[in-house]
Amino acid sequence: MRIITGKARGLKLVTPKNYLVRPTADRVKEALFNIIQSRIPGSTVLDAFAGTGNLGLEAWSRGAEQVVYFDKSRESLKLVKANVEKARAGEQVNMIHTDAVNGLAMMAQQGKTFDLIFSDPPYNKGLNRKVVETLEKWPVLKPGGLLVLEHSLEEDPGDYLPQGTEFRQEKYGDTKISLIVWKS
Repeated sequence: MRIITGKARGLKLVTPKNYLVRPTADRVKEALFNIIQSRIPGSTVLDAFAGTGNLGLEAWSRGAEQVVYFDKSRESLKLVKANVEKARAGEQVNMIHTDAVNGLAMMAQQGKTFDLIFSDPPYNKGLNRKVVETLEKWPVLKPGGLLVLEHSLEEDPGDYLPQGTEFRQEKYGDTKISLIVWKS
């Protein structure tokens, strides 16, 4: 697992020694960032399920101004910290030990908003649905901002996105990426 391009291009990231964390594969990440690249420079980014920090660091490397990570796992946050230090991204990164729902509420209460939110939770646990429901309640994603959901082939965000929401899906092996331009 590595940073694909930008100021940390080629940097090999620290990876988990177990399978409790499922980092986004490099080929999926590269395809995703090719689609969203124009949104990255100068953006504020939230990675709601940090894992290794892979997605947020790729955004930082490509010019994101600020990256915030949530993860309820201390082990995951240790991986993120190691990768942030390795990339020398410290001042532009904030790591918060919390789950996505509570973290989103906390950001809203602090008046923080984001241009781009990644939600790549463990598959088939209903967590992307909870993120969408929380974003409907708390205006943390800016109108016109992009919500990126990574999920299994079985999950259909159309089942829980606000009615009339248009989204694009891309399939990569057993992974789907849903890209939602936020209207609320």
